[in-house]
Amino acid sequence: MTSLFPSIRFGGDYNPDQWPLDVQIDDVRLMQGAGVTTATVAVFAWAKLEPRPGEYDFAWLDEVLDRLHAGGIRVFLATATASPPAWLARLHPESLPVTEDGVRFGFGSRQQYSPSSPVYREHAMKLVRAMAERYGSHPALEAWHTNNEYGCHIARSYDDASVEAFRVWLEARYGTIEELNRVWGTAFWSQAYGSFDEIDAPRTAPSFRNPTQLLDFDRFSSNALLSLHRAEVEILREITPNVPITTNFMGFFRDVDYWAWAEHVDFVTDDAYPDPADPKAYIRLGASRDLMRSLGGGQPWLLMEQSTSAVNWRERNAPKPAGMNRLHSLQAVGRGSDGVLYFQWRQSKAGAEKFHAALVPHAGEHSRVHREVQALGAELAGLGDVLGTGVDARVGIVFDWASWWAVEQPATPGRIDYVETVLSWYAAFQRRGVTIDFVREGADLSAYSVVVAPVFHAASAAAADELARFADAGGHLVIGHQSIVLDENLHVHLGGYLGGEGSALQATLGARVEEFAPGQEGSTFALAGELAGRALDWQEFVVVDDAEVLARFDDGITVGEAAITRRATTGGGAAWYVATQPDDALADAIIARVLAESGTDADFDEPRFGLETVVRGGRRFVFNHTPETVTVTVGGRDVTLGAYGAESWRD
Repeated sequence: MTSLFPSIRFGGDYNPDQWPLDVQIDDVRLMQGAGVTTATVAVFAWAKLEPRPGEYDFAWLDEVLDRLHAGGIRVFLATATASPPAWLARLHPESLPVTEDGVRFGFGSRQQYSPSSPVYREHAMKLVRAMAERYGSHPALEAWHTNNEYGCHIARSYDDASVEAFRVWLEARYGTIEELNRVWGTAFWSQAYGSFDEIDAPRTAPSFRNPTQLLDFDRFSSNALLSLHRAEVEILREITPNVPITTNFMGFFRDVDYWAWAEHVDFVTDDAYPDPADPKAYIRLGASRDLMRSLGGGQPWLLMEQSTSAVNWRERNAPKPAGMNRLHSLQAVGRGSDGVLYFQWRQSKAGAEKFHAALVPHAGEHSRVHREVQALGAELAGLGDVLGTGVDARVGIVFDWASWWAVEQPATPGRIDYVETVLSWYAAFQRRGVTIDFVREGADLSAYSVVVAPVFHAASAAAADELARFADAGGHLVIGHQSIVLDENLHVHLGGYLGGEGSALQATLGARVEEFAPGQEGSTFALAGELAGRALDWQEFVVVDDAEVLARFDDGITVGEAAITRRATTGGGAAWYVATQPDDALADAIIARVLAESGTDADFDEPRFGLETVVRGGRRFVFNHTPETVTVTVGGRDVTLGAYGAESWRD
């Protein structure tokens, strides 16, 4: 395993077109003083690069790149296709996206394009080619950055071009209209189609829309954005075959299936903006880091964007207290990032993001934020020993975009927040200092001692069989509620949920689910038995065929029914089913037993809220995400961490 970079990358989005020349010249001095290695340039510069159709102005960018190169700053050069100019919207309003209600967006923000618009694609690809031909051999160029945050604002468009592209995608997927009708279950509500030309996007409708059509439109829309990225990549590969290419992901972003995207970037990157006022934000943040590493198959990734302090888009934008920016940065490095970059270098004087913090804030270089930036740059330069190294994990958590899309549709047994449910299981491992990987549907699970599949709602028979094989071969499997209910086409697994009658998974679990009993939102339930405790929001009627019952519901409509089951497998493993959402204490108890039975070590002797530890490349990182000073024993030593403190050492 190696890195694409010679050192830990440090820097951020640089928008010199917003500033006069004297400020641009001073920027290089400040970058050098802060230890900046990398600037991401031209992300939102299309209008300046192409002020009129086909008329390019590169002179200003030539000077910027030359100046950065002279100052020893490398460049991630953006293709600038993320924010089309006003002339494109005026000349080609059909390129603008349309909502499911039929409202066409206007110009004046960003990302105002339909992913399937032929005219947008034509102009965008011409710009990409012009950029590649001009700057492909520039000595400052370190990597290409296509577009920006694909789907962040417009993930689905319902314009005519998108509808036509959807029909083409469906015909390629199903081959015949008869097969589409079968998979979509169009016999229900007289929805059968006679040809692909009759199919529309799932627009606003009188009642519930076809569930599989909704799922396929989610799949298509993710793919439509991916096809834009791949079109840019094709041009860049042609002209600059040896320059790495990436685009910035956005952590747990619902609308784009990053498993399908990851193979089309040379290194995974992420944008992360946790709320400084949320004491639990570190849980999702740590999980996002692990997701990025997992998407890349364990290879190092890169934190492309974060904020030095407050953002501008929450109702109340809390600043980061002293130490938190360093803490979040080192957390990223510890969980596999080969760099720490930001939006943006210099805080804007005007525009929609003028209150978004930056490495150089409105207050200038003599400020709290910039002093922290300078110190962080120096510290990161000393962490070269982890560059290009991986992070080992013995626990895997299944994360599946199709299940996310499916379980959050309307007309389901009850409202479930997919990501929050996944994170509740992740947090139980995090509190014990156990590092996890995320795994996709059907992945090889043999590298893990423990695999958890929470809310794996829409799983193919093959994926369910893979889970069963894992447990039967000696692995320790935990299945969470509302899992293996539907197949990949959202057809019910008949004969009892958890895979259907006669399935390998039902046999491995020794249990099946007959009926769901969701509680009212915010409700809690008592569980009695060996694993007594409290659970949240959800109950099920579980039929136990060949498993031990570790806990039963002690109240609610399912009182007396099995809530947690476990079956030992012939291979020496175990298969658990948890028919509810455990609270933190119960999740900790379940995970403690699973870890002990599987022989999986935990770095903390007991669950520690607000603390994290991870080992990367032989270096131990310990993080305190609380405003209190804490002492913890980890890695064979006692460590005292101040508020929002972080320490690292070589084991």
